[in-house]
Amino acid sequence: MKWSELSIHTTNEAVEAISNILHEAGASGVVIEDSEELSRDREDIFGEIYELNPNDFPKEGVIVKAYLPLNSFLGETVEEIKLAIDNLVNFDINLGHNVVTISEVNEEDWATAWKKYYHPVKISERFTIVPTWETYEPVSTDELIIELDPGMAFGTGTHPTTVMCLQALEKTVKPGDTVIDIGTGSGVLAIGSALLEAKHVHALDLDEVAVRSAKINVKLNKVQGTTEVVHGNLLDTVKEPADVVVANILAEIIMSFTHDAFKVVKDGGMYITSGIIGAKKEDVKQSLIEAGFIIDEVMMMEDWVTILSKKPAKE
Repeated sequence: MKWSELSIHTTNEAVEAISNILHEAGASGVVIEDSEELSRDREDIFGEIYELNPNDFPKEGVIVKAYLPLNSFLGETVEEIKLAIDNLVNFDINLGHNVVTISEVNEEDWATAWKKYYHPVKISERFTIVPTWETYEPVSTDELIIELDPGMAFGTGTHPTTVMCLQALEKTVKPGDTVIDIGTGSGVLAIGSALLEAKHVHALDLDEVAVRSAKINVKLNKVQGTTEVVHGNLLDTVKEPADVVVANILAEIIMSFTHDAFKVVKDGGMYITSGIIGAKKEDVKQSLIEAGFIIDEVMMMEDWVTILSKKPAKE
């Protein structure tokens, strides 16, 4: 099968929003090439190894690549994507160059090429993300291994927002807790919660491709007994409050339902929000406070922010 590679030259700020647009349009996989990766200082806390080729990155800005099936609807789909991206300026998102190009690629070439960028990586005191095609031996007895095959879904587990979410879950999820994962993607946060011995994890995503991928990854990690993955929009499928709610999505979407999120967090429970670009940090914090949450901790990694907020316990 032949695919079209859609390439958008944009900014780091716009990456999350554009990735979301591409997946909603049916894109089968997203690759992010960020020029800042080459010059970024890296803290070798957990023994990570980095080997980057400058030829794989743009000279400036970020290139987001997506893969669409080559069919008669391609032209119409691309125009809809361009329009949706252009509309992001209404949310004060800087699009940078915003140059869109298209090229043809064979499925086999794409399916194997991106895997060379994805290797086992220890991202916290206990969590290590391991792609299914790699062999990995645990280095400690309490290490938690998350095996992932991202497939066509967004979320390899190594993006700063996902890393911080897993670190936050490690701090907050206690054995026997219930967890809600809003916008589960590849299912990495739901799996992490289950491995931390959550009693029940309710994971949901609006993208049916993500739901299928997450279900596969949940079974791969043998946590299907405690983790359910459903197709749903935000909190539509949530039946009862949870001890911990995590949402690794766009800042604008987080701010659109903070009051609803407050209702599904148990008294004294935690709400972890991520996918927040640095420029939106104060806006999201204010939205959470207005909904009734107490800001417990703000984590930052590169240009990204994760906020841990608490719902006050009733006296």
